[in-house]
Amino acid sequence: MYTELTTRGRDLVGNKLVVGGRVMRPIYVAFDGDKDKWAYAYMKGWKSNERVDFDFEDAHDLDHMTGRAQNEYYVKSILKERMQRSDAFVLIVGESTRYLFEFVRWEIELALQLDLPIIVVNLNNKTIMDSERCPPILQNACAIHIPFKKDAIKFALEDFTKAFRTLGATERAKGWHYYQKLDW
Repeated sequence: MYTELTTRGRDLVGNKLVVGGRVMRPIYVAFDGDKDKWAYAYMKGWKSNERVDFDFEDAHDLDHMTGRAQNEYYVKSILKERMQRSDAFVLIVGESTRYLFEFVRWEIELALQLDLPIIVVNLNNKTIMDSERCPPILQNACAIHIPFKKDAIKFALEDFTKAFRTLGATERAKGWHYYQKLDW
């Protein structure tokens, strides 16, 4: 059965989210699970609130880990599958993110290897790359740095994921990007 409807400014074709005529695949979100999980919960809350214009398909909702989730190899294999099916990588950056190596650094390396558009979301609301909090591996990478504001995240998910695919090697080599818009 083929269904098509509009919800919150986006089209659903079948069960796929379509933005700007393009099917959006899941978005992979990485964060400090001990200190910054609240920010991820906000994103999921915005998504679930019908009165809020914010939507994304969460890669972490694609499947569920079993009781073997204590095994690092198992966890990384599931996370890798999720990221391989994703359209973009969102990194929520808090005060400790730059020091996380076991999973967050690995997730960043995998996103770079998979050539995913990277959206760095600053919890301190800086609109540019924050050298004190951003993991060093991303400080010169082609990524967009934005504040933790619903409208900024929404815009980057729609704009940067599309723009990133059009950037050539020379433009990507210039490193990080930011939006000059300051009134999110």
